[in-house]
Amino acid sequence: MKIGLVLLLFVDSSVVVGEVVLDFSKDCPQFFAKPNGQCTPLTVFPGNRYRQICQRQANQKMSEFATVYDTANRIPVYLVYEYVGRAPCNRTDVWYIEPQVSLSKIHLDDQNKGNNQALNEGYVNSGYDKGHLYPVFHTNTQSCVKNSTFTLTNAAPQNPSFNRGQWRKMESDVVEIFRSKCSQNRAYVVTGVVPSTGNTKILVNNSMNAPSHFWSAYCCPDNNNQSISSGGYLAPNSNQKPTDVTVNILEQRNKSF
Repeated sequence: MKIGLVLLLFVDSSVVVGEVVLDFSKDCPQFFAKPNGQCTPLTVFPGNRYRQICQRQANQKMSEFATVYDTANRIPVYLVYEYVGRAPCNRTDVWYIEPQVSLSKIHLDDQNKGNNQALNEGYVNSGYDKGHLYPVFHTNTQSCVKNSTFTLTNAAPQNPSFNRGQWRKMESDVVEIFRSKCSQNRAYVVTGVVPSTGNTKILVNNSMNAPSHFWSAYCCPDNNNQSISSGGYLAPNSNQKPTDVTVNILEQRNKSF
C-alpha cells in the first residue's frame, strides 16, 4: 500500500451521514497531502468489495475524514484525516452504521443491513473493543454525539487491553509530536489495519475480521505542502507497544503481510 505521500443504518438520520464516492481526489481531497500541488490519494483497491467513503456530519457539507472500507471483512482498510488541533470532546456510546455501504436506501428493520458492514451487536460479548482508527482524541469537533467518528466504518475489532493501553498512549504521544514538530499544529494522518488471514484468521461472531495488526503514519507539511516531519507506528493486535518506524519501512512491512 502506498502511504508515503500522505503522509448506518441511522439511529437518528439527522446525526451522521457519509457518501460513497468513486474518486477521493474529486469528492474529499482535503485529507490527502498535496506535494507539488497535486492531491495524491492512497492505494484504492479494485472491485465491488471496497467502498470509498467521505464521512461527515449530517448538518455539514464538508467531510471530516475519508475511509476505504472492506465489505467482505467488514472492517476499514484505512482512513485518512487532517489533524488541526483538538477540542474538548466527550465520548458517546452511540454508534452508527453507514447506509450507503449496503444499499442506496435502507430501513431500520432491514434484515440485510449487516451483509456488507459491521453492526453494533457484532461486538456484544465478543471480547473485542470497537477500536477507532480516527480517534476521538484527534478530533476538533466539540459535539461527539454528532461526530462522524462514531460510525462502525471507523472501527475494527481491537484487543481491549491494547485499545485502552499502548495504542491509546501512542495516540496521545503523537499529538505532542504534532505540537512540537508540525507547522501550525497540522498533520496528515493515515491509520489502517492488517486483516488476519490463513491459520491465524479470526472472525468475530462469524462476521468481522479481527485484524492481526494496527498501523498509523503521519506527515507534517510546511506552508508549501512539503514534508517537514513524518513517522509511523505498527503493532500486533495485542497489548504491545507500537514500534516506531519510518514511513518507508512501514510501507515495506505492510507489503510483507
